[in-house]
Amino acid sequence: MTMPCFIFVEPSSDGWIVRGDFRGGPLQFATGARAEQAARDLAHRLADAGEPVVLEIRLRDGARAGRFLFPPHGAQTGAALARRA
Repeated sequence: MTMPCFIFVEPSSDGWIVRGDFRGGPLQFATGARAEQAARDLAHRLADAGEPVVLEIRLRDGARAGRFLFPPHGAQTGAALARRA
């Protein structure tokens, strides 16, 4: 079984950051919405390439807003859709 790639969306001093186990290291965004969308797009691309992904989104106060699992494409019947964990 392949270890999942972890992606985190969290606040930074200048806005929002997307960081994790992916190339291209932390990505900076002005808004949380843009950071979250970029993280979801990245998670879908990695899942389509066969990587299981765990996406964790944090609120401004550091509390966890959501955790989403993206199974590798083809691991289930139908499209590889995010499931809330």
